[in-house]
Amino acid sequence: MGDGRWSGDDEGWRAMGRRRTARWRRARVRRGHRSARARGAVVAALLLCTTAALPGRSALAAGTPGPYAFAPDARPIIGATSTADAAPLTPGTTYKSSLPSGAKSHYRLDLDATSDAYVSAMAIPAAGSTVSASDGIKVSVQDADGSDCSFDTKTFGIAHTPRPIAVWAAREVSSNRPRCEGAGTYYVIVERVGTANSAPDTWDLELFATSEPRLKKTDATSAPDGWNSASPEPLTGEDVRRDGGSGFASAASVGQGVWNSDLNPGRTLFYRVPLDWGRQLYATAELGSSNGRDGSVPGALNLSLYNPVRGFVDDASTSYNGNQKAVELDPLPPVAYENRYAVPKRFKGVRFAGSYYLVVHLAADVAEQYGDGPLQLTLRVRVWGAAQAGPGYAGESEPGGVFQVAEDDQWAGAGGAFGAGGGAGDGGGAAMTVLAVSGIGAGTLVLVVLGVWAVVVRRRVGAW
Repeated sequence: MGDGRWSGDDEGWRAMGRRRTARWRRARVRRGHRSARARGAVVAALLLCTTAALPGRSALAAGTPGPYAFAPDARPIIGATSTADAAPLTPGTTYKSSLPSGAKSHYRLDLDATSDAYVSAMAIPAAGSTVSASDGIKVSVQDADGSDCSFDTKTFGIAHTPRPIAVWAAREVSSNRPRCEGAGTYYVIVERVGTANSAPDTWDLELFATSEPRLKKTDATSAPDGWNSASPEPLTGEDVRRDGGSGFASAASVGQGVWNSDLNPGRTLFYRVPLDWGRQLYATAELGSSNGRDGSVPGALNLSLYNPVRGFVDDASTSYNGNQKAVELDPLPPVAYENRYAVPKRFKGVRFAGSYYLVVHLAADVAEQYGDGPLQLTLRVRVWGAAQAGPGYAGESEPGGVFQVAEDDQWAGAGGAFGAGGGAGDGGGAAMTVLAVSGIGAGTLVLVVLGVWAVVVRRRVGAW
């Protein structure tokens, strides 16, 4: 009996052991699955972060970039067919809209009686669309009675391939335009011009509204004279790689120096140059030679300049026949508030300190003669003249700081790339600094992710 009892107890212990072993095996399987999921999640995050840290990786993942990159914070707005339904534009804000063929888009400005207001309209035809030299965009600012405060038009000109082009208009508080001096509602009208031969498609539109406060004290009311209007020698020296952005918001910052990039047919590159009061800008764009077929493409290379409110200042174009080509902007006066009283429109455009934009476009027609591959672009930027004090505004602009050069801007210091001896070497040092910081950031990110992985795995194991 004793043997039977012990035999039964032993069988019970063995059954209990089998159950515990089964539970332990199931737990180990679950623990393995959870650990695998944790490792998989961390590896995925690591790959994602590493991919994000690589320069240009997002553009490659997204495929061929579009003709223009809108500001990330651009607000959608619909242009009305009448002033009665016009949606308001707030100074200091960027908007994304559209511009149909054969129609006018209306927007509203509610302004005070002391600030000047500016509206820039960037038109972006779709890649591959048809445009002629006379096609373009017109923007007007009108008062409540329909009188023009100002208007301007920009066409594609000799470089008649679809590309982003911008034009601006203003409400200036001036005795020359007494109807536009008062506070109240004003209207912005954007329309296409010369569309008889162009495709009847809708263009994208980026709008940028800015306000400029009045001065504490008004001195001169005439444009400066006696400035150096001679073209300086183009800057020489070793060039530095600097890929341009795809829009105003993503423009690559450059200072005095020689910069290079790849430029594909049909692409437009944006560069930002900080200019303080009293500074002069001179720029040339050069296109490298090609081994493609013989043939000349009129207006193939276009170099444009826009001011801090994204208003058009000047441009120049040249044809391309497979040999190296260069295009240069005509000399402009030093940046001064009083330039607004000048007669030439391009002189009026350099009335603010702040970020100026060099925009380079290569015509899509170049691909027919010389292939789709990129050509070498060399951008030579020279900045000279002593920085001066600002005019003394009585308030703040919208957006804030748009009419000044930030102290922490890498090209703003007189002893940096803008200095008398500044050249490509200065830009190279800054570029290497950016690269070093980017590399350290990516390495730190990898270590952080690996550390999190270790903690997660330990906690998962400890939980069981």
